[in-house]
This record gives sequence, structure tokens and C-alpha cells, in this order.
Amino acid sequence: MIKTVEIVSLSSGIIGEAVAAHELKIGIERLKSMGLQVKFSKHALKGIDYIKGHPEDRAADLIEAYADSEVDMILCAIGGDDTYRLLPYLFEDDRLKNVVNEKPFLGFSDTTMNHFMLHKLGIKTFYGQSFLADICELENEMLPYTGKFFKELITTEMIKEVRPSDVWYEERTEFDESQIGVPRVKHQNTGFELLQGTSVFSGKILGGCIESIYDIFNNDRYSDSIELCKKYELFPTLDDWRGRILLLESSEEKPSPEMYEKMLLALKKYGVFDVVSGVLVGKPMDETYAEEYKNLLVKTIASPELPVLFNINIGHATPRCIIPFGTYATVDADKQLIIFE
Repeated sequence: MIKTVEIVSLSSGIIGEAVAAHELKIGIERLKSMGLQVKFSKHALKGIDYIKGHPEDRAADLIEAYADSEVDMILCAIGGDDTYRLLPYLFEDDRLKNVVNEKPFLGFSDTTMNHFMLHKLGIKTFYGQSFLADICELENEMLPYTGKFFKELITTEMIKEVRPSDVWYEERTEFDESQIGVPRVKHQNTGFELLQGTSVFSGKILGGCIESIYDIFNNDRYSDSIELCKKYELFPTLDDWRGRILLLESSEEKPSPEMYEKMLLALKKYGVFDVVSGVLVGKPMDETYAEEYKNLLVKTIASPELPVLFNINIGHATPRCIIPFGTYATVDADKQLIIFE
């Protein structure tokens, strides 16, 4: 049972800005109502500019959260786009390695990079939700499907299974105080969709946001992302990928089909699709380009026998489940079920 949660800003520092104050208040109250003690890391609330300018302090916060025996779980504030910059401050002198342990770590989006960092050190993590995006939801309660998984994690420190949500929600365009209590627009969800391959496959899941992963292979966003990720061997080797299930989801940037294909091709070139046992793909936000992405997955992977399961409620579309990384999973498309051992 989780008692104390520490919130860290490893990517964007937006939770420290006045514009997010009403969401911060909602989130803190919500966690407390679940019986949790809430702690913020030393620099978590310092704001966008400070966090952007001080990757060393972001890294120090993560190290401190792992080292603090009173902290039972680490919850990422939100994603962003440059948490790869923490690499030297975490890996030089084994700073992170010396303190890591198996307390639950939860985040998604740019946090994909932090999941890879922790994977490198043999630590299991949880992918799929963040403080600002999920706990601070402006509706009167957390979205039911999202909340179910978060409560399961803080109660049992594990996730037993994932089934599809009955509904999906359009993303909000406004997040100001006027939106408090305003329900999201919702639609019927259609469940998991097997694009190709056998309906049952298994392995330990790893992956995350495709744009973040692409930054490991491409310098368009930041001129040093390839160099840093290569230096610290962030992306797993093909031997490490062998037999795993690759998770991919796309961000609120809603990448164009052309961009999506480019990102898939980078993974194909690396050889990931030759060694994994299957691919899980998150529902795109607002279902934008869903059909195009499906076609591109089949076309680009070009291995009809490799199972590809689309429309998982994970990533940037709401609601969101939580997927354990590093835990053996069995996926059954016919039963619409992912079970974790």
C-alpha cells in the first residue's frame, strides 16, 4: 500500500506556473482524499524557465526521491520534450544506480526516456499516467477508467490486467478555471483492434511515446539528443528487445502520416520489428489519423506474422490505463485482455 507519493518535474516545469495553480490544488486534494501523503521534490514547483535551464536539478530530484525511504512512489508531474538532458547527471559516477529501488515510478510521454533510463538499471516501471494530465483532471472526479488503474496501483503496487475502456474522450482545448467541473465530450470506444498476426502473444512490455523514441535517432528537435542517448546507451540493444512487446503511442502533436512513417522507419532500420514478439499501439488523441496510422503500421513493419494490436487506451488519448514495464504480459486480442503475471 502506497502512503507517500513524491511528485517530480523531470520534463516540463508547468506545475509551478500560476496558470496551473487551480489544477495543482485539485490534484493535491484528490491525492489526499485517497489517503496519500503528498510531497513535491525540491525543484518541482520552480516553473518552466527554471526547470528548462536546470537539468541537473531535475536529476537531483529523481535521485533524492529514490533515496528517500519515506517516499513509496514517484509520480511524474507531466511530460515535456527534453528529459534526455538528465542523462549525464544521472549516469556519471553511477549516481542513479546507487539509489534506485523497486518503488513504483509512474509517468508517460517524454517520460519514456526516464523509463528507458530505469530499464537500463534493471528497474521495473509503470507507464501511462501523470499528475497534471490525470490526477488534476478538471471534471469533478478523475475519469473512471483512469482512476480505476491509479487506485489499483496505489493499493496493490501492481496492475493485474488491462481491458479496453467503454468510452473515449475528446481532448480539452481549454484548461483554465472556467473548465472546472465541465465534462469532456465522450464517444463509444471500439476496443482493441488486431491489425495483423496471431491474436495471442506474450513478453515483457517496453516502449512509450514514438516522438520521444524518435529523438534518440534524430536531432531535429535538439541538436545533441542522438549524441547523448548514444553515449549513455539509452536505447536497448536488439538482444534486450528480443521477445519483448513494443509499446508505441503518439503525442498531442498529432504527427502527420508522413512523420509517423518516418518514425516507424527509424525503428525498422534499427531492427526492433525483427526481434519483438508483438506491438501494442495506443489510441491516437481524438482518433486523429487513426486509419492512416493503421495502414502505415502494416505497410512499414512489413512482417504480416508480427502481431500488431491497435487502439489500446494508453498514451495521449483519454482515458488512460497503466501498463507495467518489465512484467511478463500475455495479450489476447480475442478476449480483449492483457494479463500481467
